[in-house]
Amino acid sequence: MTGNAVRTRSGEGPGGSWEFAFALPHPRLRPGVMSYRGIRLGMTRPRRRLETPIGAATLLLGFGEPVRISRAGRAPDTLVSVYCGPTTTPAVGEHGGRLSGIEVLLTPWAAFTLFGTPQHELVNRTVDPDELPHALATSVGELAAALAALPCWADRFGLLDDILGRWRDAGTPSSERVARAWSLLVRTGGAIPVPRLAEEVGWSVRHLENRFREQIGLGPKAAARVLRLQRARRLLAEGQSAAETAALCGFYDQAHLSGEFKAMTGCTPREFAQARRLPVQASPVADRQSGEATSLVLSARSEDWSGPGAHFSKTGRIG
Repeated sequence: MTGNAVRTRSGEGPGGSWEFAFALPHPRLRPGVMSYRGIRLGMTRPRRRLETPIGAATLLLGFGEPVRISRAGRAPDTLVSVYCGPTTTPAVGEHGGRLSGIEVLLTPWAAFTLFGTPQHELVNRTVDPDELPHALATSVGELAAALAALPCWADRFGLLDDILGRWRDAGTPSSERVARAWSLLVRTGGAIPVPRLAEEVGWSVRHLENRFREQIGLGPKAAARVLRLQRARRLLAEGQSAAETAALCGFYDQAHLSGEFKAMTGCTPREFAQARRLPVQASPVADRQSGEATSLVLSARSEDWSGPGAHFSKTGRIG
């Protein structure tokens, strides 16, 4: 069984049908495996979403329909199953309107254990998880096919609990001190200074940076940037002003917040907050992390943008 009851949201309308299913992993997998989200979309039009950096790695186990993922400075990737490690840049995901699979959110140190790959090699990248050099008995493609064949989400999440538990037990152990340092960063919203973080876990700053690069991907300073901005997005979506948000999240001033926001999302805080309030955002789009502001629905027409977030300054079109 999974660690919690399965919650589902579904609907049907002129734009098509959709279903989301949510569950927590079994307690023995937590906190490394953070959440499960089942997805089944049967939309009448292609879909595009802007995905902003979050404090997690993402494993999408696709059931057959491909996703095209674009990131500034890199050629687009078209994949059925996807692994995205730590990132400081936005990405745009596109599909033809039909999509099904399960999205697993992982702490970066848990992803290091499951895949045995130094996480700094995967920063700001999207890859086919079966191309990662791991020694797992079951491939990701085989797991996705087995999940797709099961009759309900509860059974799928239960199989995931079993397989991910086996992968973790056979994987490369992560450092307990890295996990503790990551937890402190998350709990403080990236506000704890790096020297104090190193002191808390009993390492030098240099050693902390080296272990973070290996098992988190981002250094502690870059990881703190992502977590600080994640908190800022949430506060802005809740209606806080940019000035209040900057002060609460530890930015020097509003201009500092705006610069960081633009660098990591492709748009300004005002544009992001306004876009989150547009009616189209109420359509079937679930943020990757519960209670967080992580995604925006974009225009389905590729000519409206030249890279992640570029549509804001060119057309202002969302949806």
